[in-house]
Amino acid sequence: MEGHGAVNGESQSRRSYWRWSKEDFFPEESFESWPTYFAALSQTRLRFRDRLLGRSDEDNELGEVRKQSEHDMKRCLNWWDLTWFGFGSVIGAGIFVLTGQEAHRHAGPAIVLSYVASGLSAMLSVFCYTEFAVEIPVAGGSFAYLRVELGDFAAFIAAANLILESIVGSASVARAWTSYLTTLLNRPKNSLRIQTDLANNFNYLDPIAVIVLFITATIAMTSTKKTSYFNWVASAFHTLIIAFVIVGGFIHADPANLKPFFPFGSQGVFRAAAIVYFAYGGFDNIATMAEETRNPSRDIPLGLLGSMTIITVIYCLMALALTMMQPYTDIDEQAAYSIAFRSVGLKWAQYVVAFGALKGMTTVLLVGALGQARYTTHIARSHIIPPLFALVHPKTGTPIYATLLITISAACIALFSSLDILTALLSVSTLFIFMMMATALLVRRYYQRGVTEQRDLLKLVICLLVIIASSMGTAAYWGLRPHGWVGYTITVPLWVAGTLGIQVLVPQCRKPRVWGVPLVPWLPSLSIATNLFLMGSLGADAFIRFGLCSLLMLVYYLFFGLHATYDMAHRRYGKPNLVEGRDLSRQDRENQMEGKLEKAEEGA
Repeated sequence: MEGHGAVNGESQSRRSYWRWSKEDFFPEESFESWPTYFAALSQTRLRFRDRLLGRSDEDNELGEVRKQSEHDMKRCLNWWDLTWFGFGSVIGAGIFVLTGQEAHRHAGPAIVLSYVASGLSAMLSVFCYTEFAVEIPVAGGSFAYLRVELGDFAAFIAAANLILESIVGSASVARAWTSYLTTLLNRPKNSLRIQTDLANNFNYLDPIAVIVLFITATIAMTSTKKTSYFNWVASAFHTLIIAFVIVGGFIHADPANLKPFFPFGSQGVFRAAAIVYFAYGGFDNIATMAEETRNPSRDIPLGLLGSMTIITVIYCLMALALTMMQPYTDIDEQAAYSIAFRSVGLKWAQYVVAFGALKGMTTVLLVGALGQARYTTHIARSHIIPPLFALVHPKTGTPIYATLLITISAACIALFSSLDILTALLSVSTLFIFMMMATALLVRRYYQRGVTEQRDLLKLVICLLVIIASSMGTAAYWGLRPHGWVGYTITVPLWVAGTLGIQVLVPQCRKPRVWGVPLVPWLPSLSIATNLFLMGSLGADAFIRFGLCSLLMLVYYLFFGLHATYDMAHRRYGKPNLVEGRDLSRQDRENQMEGKLEKAEEGA
């Protein structure tokens, strides 16, 4: 589908893509003037209730919401493109940087088990994403799926974390890119950064990271298919480097380096698992490309599940090779594999590994620029952020404004922040979204508006609350009593009871049309438990930063996002709202909606 036709008539198609007016940022009625804005703020409680209970539907996401972009994205990708995008989006800074960091700090040689744990959790999330992407093939990914199943407010929580994840993730990889370039040039650790007098972890400016972000974003903005070609070549070369690392590592391995295998105990293994989960982040970018996939029902399961299975095996082998080449105490935290090969006498190999790592991180940034912009595009289509960022360029078929938004924001953070500050925050955000996705899948399978009876809905809600509460209890007990066992005799049976309750007591009202997650409700419930458990394994600092970011997001929502999405949902932007052949005045519409909400409250 070429998709270059405008959706709002000839006058719309003649509008320049490059525009910057107030109407492009705040076209909603609530922002027409200061009086209308203050009137909207006075109705915050009523509007919040409306959005909390509001749900989108699949047809709306696939039709009306997509029209906000004015031009369609090109359907030009197949399963082969998605498989290589899977490799390109995942294998990068995580495996090359975090493996050494976490083996040295938290896990020791047992870092391989950390990758097993986080890989299993990631695969459970992949199952959930795949079913949604096949059923609802739009660019919004988890944001669109949550809008349909859990409602607008839950979708906003996801949207805020997705944008945070996109910005912080790109900044993290860009900082790591500079670290490996330093190794490739055989220079001291921070020699390519500019030292300042700012606070610790923010005192090294990284202009190279900023340049790399803008180069990869420029490539991504030109053409999705051309970006795919570039990714094929780069990822194929990168695969050869990975093969060299694994084979070379095992050839120069010393099994004695695996002792002690658990120097930090099992608590260290799961703490590392929560951090290295970042290495699996990026696969959700593939789901956002469903709108550009020719045959989503066939291509997405092949691309997502196939690439993630292979990647999990590769990660475990690479982690094992590293810890067998060097004692975990000697592993370099910044450029682990390069220094490890130098330590076994292969000085030339460090340059091969560093170059391969740079190539991998470049493709991660490239595919990230594609996927993150498509998340942002669909978020902007709903007007949670200004709809200017939803626009798709008529010639390139790519969302240029959305790409620039993420790139500029990531560049500002990458310039200042160190990698370890960024990855801990990113892991909390990623795990939280994946937990919400598993919950949404259970809601999708066991609840359908107008079909599910009230008593079955109540049973589902109770069982979900039991699953989430017991999973949080398990994570909390693990953090407080890592060597205890009594608490698990309560939390684990509760989790089993909640999951079994859904299977036995709640009739499944919806079957996937083409491809679905197996063993429902057990696999989605297990995904909820593992994601919450890994979140609980992170340090308190990560949650403090996550809480502060969430508070800022909520403030934005109450003052801007809530009112924009309310107007969007009730068609109060850009054109008059016609009811029964007459144009309602602004006050008429306000009174009408207030009346509806008051009646709903009285009925409740």
